[in-house]
Amino acid sequence: MRLLVTGGAGFIGSEFVRMTLREHPDDSVVVLDKLTYAGNERNLDSVRTDPRFRFVRGDICDAAKVREVAEGVDVIVNFAAESHVDRSLETPGQFILTDVYGTFVLMDAAREHGHERFLQVSTDEVYGEIARGLSVEGDPLQPRSPYSASKAGGELQIQAYRTSYGFPAIVTRGSNTYGPYQYPEKIIPLFITNAIDDRPLPIYGDGGAVRDYLYVEDHARGIDCALRCGTTGMDYNIGAGGETDGITVADTVLRLLGKPSSLKQFVRDRLGHDRRYALDSTRLSGLGWHPTMTFEAGMERTVTWFLEHEEWWRPLKSGEFWEFYQRNYKPVQAGGAPL
Repeated sequence: MRLLVTGGAGFIGSEFVRMTLREHPDDSVVVLDKLTYAGNERNLDSVRTDPRFRFVRGDICDAAKVREVAEGVDVIVNFAAESHVDRSLETPGQFILTDVYGTFVLMDAAREHGHERFLQVSTDEVYGEIARGLSVEGDPLQPRSPYSASKAGGELQIQAYRTSYGFPAIVTRGSNTYGPYQYPEKIIPLFITNAIDDRPLPIYGDGGAVRDYLYVEDHARGIDCALRCGTTGMDYNIGAGGETDGITVADTVLRLLGKPSSLKQFVRDRLGHDRRYALDSTRLSGLGWHPTMTFEAGMERTVTWFLEHEEWWRPLKSGEFWEFYQRNYKPVQAGGAPL
């Protein structure tokens, strides 16, 4: 299989690229990545000399560039996205441009070149907040943030192309993912790197928002399974099947690093903060995929990786990172009053 992986220098995308070249020796991969703040060519250092790999810097919204790199491949796997809810609350327009228009550009190129498959990497957040039970693939999309709305918008375009053109698309909806190489604005690497430096761990609201944390290797394998074994026209949830709140994440990080509980700091809650996500992954499990990493084991691996790779993450936590951090995390007193 000849793959074009967009956003392949990002966190989950780079894991998918490394896994593909490691486990599928007859495959080749072209990565197209704009290298925004969360994209990092160093994530691909281990495959850079592989003759089956090629990197192209470019934007999925650039139709001419996309048509050029889409020629000569069999499938597109689209990881390229603006993906942080907090940033979407500040600059929603950029999310719409990349996640909606960029998806359209990729689909048009795939149709032009007659690709066999197109896989869109989406998120459980398109289902919106779920108070109880599990989200299944047939549930309505009810996004509640600019980020999840932009991802849902991309999905709706895919649905229209499936119906109108018979477009051979597969959509995966993954739960919150963590592991090595994750940009340190997301909760788990933020907590780990802050704790290493004895900085506060900012916990939104009362810390009770629940997420299903999925280790990045399991997520990449799930996408690979859907791509190779899934049915075009189908959607597939990818979740670990656990529920963990923000306080538990913080407590786990502090315990693994031997840091005091006093580093926990409650901050003003995120606007429109979804309280709970939970996925039913039965459909993908029917194809043979199952998560292999427990939350505890995955956290141990992740903490160890960040301890051993300070040269990777320290340069990222500077300048604009701290400007965004100060805007986004406003400490509150017990009872919710601002400090």
